[in-house]
Amino acid sequence: MTLELSQLGLLLFISSLVAMLTRRLRMPYTVGLVLAGMALYLFAIRLTLHLSKDLIFYVFLPPLVFEAALYIRWRELKKDLPLVGSLATVGLVAAAAVTAAGMHYAVHWPWSSASVFGVLIAATDPVSVIATFKEAGLAGRLRLLVEAESLLNDGTAAVLFAVALGIAAGSGVDVWHVGATLLMTIGGGVMCGAATGFVLMFLAGQTSDHLIEITFTTLAAYGSFFLAEHLHFSGVLAALAAGLVAGNYGRLGSMSKAGHSAVESFWDYVAFVVNSLIFLLIGTGETQQHFGALWWPAAAAILLVTLGRAVAIYPICALFGGSALEVDMGHQHVLFWGGLRGALALALALGLPADLPMRDDIVTVSFAVVAFSIFAQGLTMTPLLRKLAQLRVAGAPPDKASA
Repeated sequence: MTLELSQLGLLLFISSLVAMLTRRLRMPYTVGLVLAGMALYLFAIRLTLHLSKDLIFYVFLPPLVFEAALYIRWRELKKDLPLVGSLATVGLVAAAAVTAAGMHYAVHWPWSSASVFGVLIAATDPVSVIATFKEAGLAGRLRLLVEAESLLNDGTAAVLFAVALGIAAGSGVDVWHVGATLLMTIGGGVMCGAATGFVLMFLAGQTSDHLIEITFTTLAAYGSFFLAEHLHFSGVLAALAAGLVAGNYGRLGSMSKAGHSAVESFWDYVAFVVNSLIFLLIGTGETQQHFGALWWPAAAAILLVTLGRAVAIYPICALFGGSALEVDMGHQHVLFWGGLRGALALALALGLPADLPMRDDIVTVSFAVVAFSIFAQGLTMTPLLRKLAQLRVAGAPPDKASA
């Protein structure tokens, strides 16, 4: 226990140094953390804390989803729900299908393994997406679309992942059952989160003690998640709904002004700590992988995941062209390239049953895709946003450009 606490202190110290250094170098913080984690392993500093499905899913994910939802305004999200919902359901299914088919025909993985991999890698990771776009300073509708889609597609991914594992285990597929399960997972998760959020925010409104208010928001984040998971609903969507309630209902008067400021500062710090630990541990995990023997499956997976993301974004956005929900082409490019993979994909991969065919290969290839996502997409995201902003200004009328 003492060793684990001392290592936690070391990781937080390293995280702070990395944050200071990357800010000076104008380098993405997440990339710096992964490199630092790789350096720790290369210098033979062995950590007792390791990436695992339980650690990512039950410890790290609830507070990060809750913190992200705190800053989403329901009035704005409600307008774009049809678009975001389509991307998070139909888009995710299309991306998973492209990846699964490609891994089967190009790499010759069995359908069971290819399908499981296609689903677990199709869902964009809210941890990576939110961290990257915060660093890039993105705001407005585009950030809302990217973050909301990443948060919402977990419900679809959870159901499809269970179905894919069932198929791999030899179970049959009932389309009606899958549809009903999807609706139950999503609806149940949202209801658990909303109910938990409203009850705890009401209680928070009965005190002016900001420490108690912070405690109630912490209970909302983890309580909503575990309640939903216990009932076999989506814990991520529950934490999202609880965060929306805390960020919107709280702003309407349930919390004191001092309490609201304290709550936001607390959750900003929690997000910093959790993100730091996640990406440092991803770095140590990446260093332990042996990609040489699987260079072709890894390269093919990166290409297929990228193609699948394109199939998920451009056709669906085209369906909304000419409507009030139209997404301009520049924003579509950001949605496409901003579909990062990270801790969520690794959690699902690390939690695969040991008897699944190609299980070890799936884990290694998942690490390869995450590495590409963090380094290639993470390092180019800010330049892409800057370039699109320049093009937007250049194409605007003179009065708007000068403004």
